Amino acid sequence: MNPSEPDKTMNPASTPPALQAVDHIHIHVTDRPKAERWYREVLGFTRVPELERWTADHGPLTLRNAGGTIHLALFERPAQPSRTTIAMRVTAPDFLAWRTHLAQALGRPMQAEDHEVSWSLYFVDPDGNPYEITSYEYEDLRSRLQA
Repeated sequence: MNPSEPDKTMNPASTPPALQAVDHIHIHVTDRPKAERWYREVLGFTRVPELERWTADHGPLTLRNAGGTIHLALFERPAQPSRTTIAMRVTAPDFLAWRTHLAQALGRPMQAEDHEVSWSLYFVDPDGNPYEITSYEYEDLRSRLQA
């Protein structure tokens, strides 16, 4: 199918209802307790007590960031190649704080990638799931990174 042509399988008269936000992201891990520790220590995610009952019978272990705005659902599965990168937006000062934190938590320097309109840090969890920390405060970060 040509991307410029309309998809004939869809009803063109139908408009999708509004979406409020991304609710959660499914993450496949090989060892949930080990993954939970990593997400707590590296990204600051903690369990969502209200959703812990889902962990029984191979359901997800749901974690959230401190602000409760990002939820990850950890499913224990055999190792699989991952094709989806989870990118999280931050301010310029937080980008620098993340770069320092990730270098310490992961035990290696973090190279900031210049995308000409944004800056990104790339890393993976122990199961190979890719992550990105991104800031669109480009000029502010450019001057801070050159200092």
